[in-house]
Order: sequence, then structure tokens, then C-alpha cells
Amino acid sequence: MASTTPTPEMTVTRPDQLTLDVVELIGEVVARFHEDYESAAAEHALTGAQARLLSLLCLEPLPMRRLAQQLKCEPSNVTGIVDRLEARGLVERQPNPSDRRVKVAAATPEGRQVARSLRESLRFAREPLAGLSEEERVALRDTLRRMLG
Repeated sequence: MASTTPTPEMTVTRPDQLTLDVVELIGEVVARFHEDYESAAAEHALTGAQARLLSLLCLEPLPMRRLAQQLKCEPSNVTGIVDRLEARGLVERQPNPSDRRVKVAAATPEGRQVARSLRESLRFAREPLAGLSEEERVALRDTLRRMLG
């Protein structure tokens, strides 16, 4: 019988129970956030994808290709979402200042207001966060920022 020398793949260390608990809780937080986000979007007569796109455009105007990358979908899907938001006056297409052959999508003032209202209507974390002291919220924020790195 030949002995096998362990390879790096064979010596993968298993995460400890605390790490597993944290990962499970992060998953639950993400799931609840998405559920609340979808509900808040629906209250504004938006789909989740429309709300996410509008939120992205509130940060900066973006070309369709970049929006598709951010949303992890096909550019043709983004075109349809932008069309529907444009019909509602929430988004507009503009020439790209650095390449006038390319159009970018940008949130209109009304679109920015809807996105702000949507963000303010998210209820999921408001109550649990209110139960934490300011020091605890700062520590949580800073820890999340470090994790996202």
C-alpha cells in the first residue's frame, strides 16, 4: 500500500463553528434585505431590477454595458428596463460626454426622488439597528466595510 502525500487541496481546513454561524447569519440578513427591497420596490410600482438600476444611476450616469455588468444580466435586458423607466420619466438617455457615439442612462430628478423614497422605506434593518447603541452601529458599519475591503 502506497502512502499518499497530502496536497494543499486535501489539507483544506474546515471553518470553525463561529465562522459558520456568522456566514449563516449574513446569508439570512441578505435574504431578508432582498425580500424587503422587493416589497419596497413594488410599493413604488417598480420591479426589483428596475429599483436596483435606478439606484445605480443615482450614483452616476452609466452606459448600458456597464449597467448590465453591475446587474449581472444581458445588455438587451438592461435596454428594456431603461425603456420602461424612461417611459415613467425616472431615467433619461444622454450622450456620453467622453464619447458622443455612446449613450448613457441617467436618473432624472424624479428618478432620484423615487430612489431616495425607496431607500427610506426599507424597514428590514431599521428596528434592529435602532436597538443598538451608536457605538455598536459604528462598530458594525466599520466591520462590514473591512469585510468588503
